[in-house]
Amino acid sequence: MLYRTLGRTGLNVSLLSLGSGGAKLLGQTDGFTQDQQTDIVRGALDLGINLIDTSHTYDNSETILGKALKGIPRTSYILGTKWHAETGPRPPRSGGKLSDNPQALVKSVEQSLTRLRTDHIDVMFFHGPMASQIQEIVERFYPTMERLRDQGKIRFIGLSTRYQADPRQSSAEVALKTCPQLWDVIMLKYGILNQHSAKEILPLAIKHHIGIMNMAAVRIKLPDPQLLEELIADWKKAGYIDRNSLPVHNPLGWLVHDDVTSVISAAYKFAADHPAIATIITGTSNITHLRENAANLQTPTLPRADSQSIKNLFGEISEYA
Repeated sequence: MLYRTLGRTGLNVSLLSLGSGGAKLLGQTDGFTQDQQTDIVRGALDLGINLIDTSHTYDNSETILGKALKGIPRTSYILGTKWHAETGPRPPRSGGKLSDNPQALVKSVEQSLTRLRTDHIDVMFFHGPMASQIQEIVERFYPTMERLRDQGKIRFIGLSTRYQADPRQSSAEVALKTCPQLWDVIMLKYGILNQHSAKEILPLAIKHHIGIMNMAAVRIKLPDPQLLEELIADWKKAGYIDRNSLPVHNPLGWLVHDDVTSVISAAYKFAADHPAIATIITGTSNITHLRENAANLQTPTLPRADSQSIKNLFGEISEYA
């Protein structure tokens, strides 16, 4: 396993990290038992993964992790979890009403500590605010987050983006342009089909020594040949890419050669091949897939010509994919 420094936190994190959200939720959606879930977590640790991402909104993931990590030395892994500041369901394209009670954050952290069976959270994230909410979140809740840090209950403060509702991930851009000193870590989506953050967000992260955790870089469209073909066809129809730029079937198959064993392999390598990226989160609940993803990142780069072609094809597109 390769390791990189997570920005100014100084944390030495595995290039592949384990996520407990996404479609699988540590196997919860497949009806896994705690023993099966523990096997996933322990298997990840055996691979050298030392960073685990979770949230109180990921069903029972925090509780599952707390049980799975029982008896493992706390110094051998790094935990990140999140707090969602909105009250009620999140509207798909705009921010909902923010809580008016900073104690809700305190309560959430205390509950996360209990569920995770730990005395501290390494990175505590404000979970998926919209760009229009950044200033209010900073004014209303950031002092409480600082107090939690001063109390030793959290170590570092982060922000995650809501890329489904805002593919440009404008919240990260606003946060890094207006108050970069506040954020130790940003969690965002960057990959073959989602390169917009490379324009301003990732350069700003490098400038301000902010760690980047790359989420959902290989999810839904890229691993599914039919969905990928449909997406490319839609983008051709919309004029985002030239109609003759890619074949109709297996449009990214040309990336598969030498140590790039599949489109998924190419996607992981591309997602890691940016100097701002410290780690890529994988949400798989299949230990074989986990090993394959780790193997893909043993050489975390695409051939220069292929990487540049991908940037030329998709670099100007900022659609949810």
